Amino acid sequence: MNAPKMKSNATDHESWRSVLELASQEVFDTMLASPLTLAPEPDSDDRLDITAMVGLAGMLCGVLTIRCNSKAGTAMASKMLGISLEEAASQICDAMGEICNMVAGNFKNKVSGMGDGCMLSVPTVITGGDYDCHSLAESNALKLSFLFERENVLIALQVQS
Repeated sequence: MNAPKMKSNATDHESWRSVLELASQEVFDTMLASPLTLAPEPDSDDRLDITAMVGLAGMLCGVLTIRCNSKAGTAMASKMLGISLEEAASQICDAMGEICNMVAGNFKNKVSGMGDGCMLSVPTVITGGDYDCHSLAESNALKLSFLFERENVLIALQVQS
């Protein structure tokens, strides 16, 4: 599935919603052989206890995050690595970090001129749900709520204007 490349527009990041959706779905289809479908309505993120994040710098500055619960994270690691759920439990952080990195890379390559003009940070993964994340980016985050294996996955892109 190739989407038309979108032009970077610092004042209208909302136009990137469909690009972020496609980039996310392609990574899950390709790397996990599992569909990622938009949730009918966003669910509370109270139970999402794993957060993977990748920073973006250059022509686009911000952070892309993927949040899910441990059950979804274990399933992602299992599918990505081709191992049992029991073995995957110890690989959640590595798998989530890599999935976040791939979604960020796929997204930036779909935005015209952004591929070489934007660098990605090393992924960071936070486990546990008792924290608040505050971004210095000035714009509202693009947030997409998905279902993976009937579990909620929240993917957000916070961009500095």
